[in-house]
Amino acid sequence: MNLLEISNLDVYYGQVSALRGLSMSIAAGEMVALLGANGAGKTTTLRAISQVVEARSGSILFEGTEVNGKAPYDVVRFGITHLSEGRDLFPSLTVADNLRMGYWVRRKDKKGMKQRADHVMDLFPRLRERSEQAAGTLSGGEQQMLGVARALMPEPKLLIIDELSLGLAPMIVAQLFETLVEVNKTGTTILLVEQFVHMALKHTNRAYVLAKGEVVADGASSDLLKDPSLVQSYLGGAAEAGAAH
Repeated sequence: MNLLEISNLDVYYGQVSALRGLSMSIAAGEMVALLGANGAGKTTTLRAISQVVEARSGSILFEGTEVNGKAPYDVVRFGITHLSEGRDLFPSLTVADNLRMGYWVRRKDKKGMKQRADHVMDLFPRLRERSEQAAGTLSGGEQQMLGVARALMPEPKLLIIDELSLGLAPMIVAQLFETLVEVNKTGTTILLVEQFVHMALKHTNRAYVLAKGEVVADGASSDLLKDPSLVQSYLGGAAEAGAAH
């Protein structure tokens, strides 16, 4: 059984169709990229999984349990965390307090919270140095590290990330990807939307390419990386940006 199974998903914003019959699956332990040009439906797919938006029809199964219709906090309890585009940190709270907020659904296990905080700060040592600093005063790269760390606090089975590289220097992006690969090796399944296409394909097992709310291609990331015409057809400038980094 796949960890995540999406079947015939339709999502609308008012009368505008954002996803049309979208189907995809992710096995436990995979690292999968979701690619596409602006407006292809990538962010909507992630929001539907985490129940930030409601699907009009179709099914989202997580470990065999239907996710559609659940509250977003229940989705987190199932084992799915979502780092949205823009990070959504609490800027006036310290790094340590932001991490505690990430652990909220498991807050009764105080011993576990300290263990998780130690674990994510081992992944991102700079956060330990900045633990009592307000999140809003961190650099962009440090804020993204904190966003990933906070999403990892409840020890998710599936981590979904929207635009890891947004606004960051290529060197920071490369470091973040290396960390995610290490997180994936420990058993956390990862689904990510990424504008740096070649970077995403280089670090993931498989990828789906979306266009106008539909899956137009999928397969092993290494195979898609060898097909520049396919990438260019559906990603345009994003593919060029990814190649540059």
